[in-house]
Amino acid sequence: MMDGAGREGIVVARGLTKRFGDFEAVHGIDFSIERGESFGFLGPNGAGKTSTMRMISAVSQPTSGSLSVFGLDPRDDGPEIRARLGVVPQEDTLELELTVRLNLEMFGRYFDLPRRVLRERADELLAFSQLSERADDKVDNLSGGMKRRLTIARALINRPDLLILDEPTTGLDPQARHLLWERLYRLKREGVTLIITTHYMDEAEQLCDRLVVMDRGAIVAEGTPRQLIADHSTREVVELRFGTDAHEQFERDLARFAQRIEILPDRILLYVDDGDETLREVHASGITPASALVRRSSLEDVFLRLTGRTLVD
Repeated sequence: MMDGAGREGIVVARGLTKRFGDFEAVHGIDFSIERGESFGFLGPNGAGKTSTMRMISAVSQPTSGSLSVFGLDPRDDGPEIRARLGVVPQEDTLELELTVRLNLEMFGRYFDLPRRVLRERADELLAFSQLSERADDKVDNLSGGMKRRLTIARALINRPDLLILDEPTTGLDPQARHLLWERLYRLKREGVTLIITTHYMDEAEQLCDRLVVMDRGAIVAEGTPRQLIADHSTREVVELRFGTDAHEQFERDLARFAQRIEILPDRILLYVDDGDETLREVHASGITPASALVRRSSLEDVFLRLTGRTLVD
């Protein structure tokens, strides 16, 4: 199925809607995911991301609108779609008392893979996830990062065309997160299409070719990370701290220096084009913050502006 620009879309949604009784979790959204790209869904809890992922995964049927996955309709072709998917849930659902290798081989049996093929793929995936030396260890003895890598490896046992990852690095330390990122880069280079939901804005900037921001069941923005920053924020941000919890008292005096101002509990954000020049003007006016930082705008700034919330509500 082609998207609106005439390109091949591995997933195409038009007016996609999901209701639960009187509650509409997804409000008629449109999007297209191209073969081989890494596509992100960002949004606070309750934004409709999980409901959308479940429809793409062919485990929950749309209430209305159209959805195509691999050119197939999830309403009619669920088993065929699921056979070509890999799904990494937010929580690891591994068999803790079994070995690392057995977790892979047992999951592969759901796809009716011969034992010889299972052994070969398990070896490949153990190497891919850097778990070969732990193949015969019980999963319960693995670290959190190792369990997450095993969960991703398990989702690849059927060599899926599309891999769906729900909050893939939640709860991991920075080293484990970066190792997972490197594994996902490798998958993308090998032609696997990735769909990622995440609360980490740096993760979205690193991993996603394009992304949508969802809020209250609707898509409020779509584009590349760079496009979204250019369209919805300024080039730079000045962060000011005044050693007080009452930052609101400075809002009126600082508003004239910025295109937009954000008052947070611990700091004030000034959205500007030239942070250094703005900081000089602030000091020249007699306003002296306890500390100041000039930085580039990020997806987090876009997220805050579009949803009006903290990253997780």
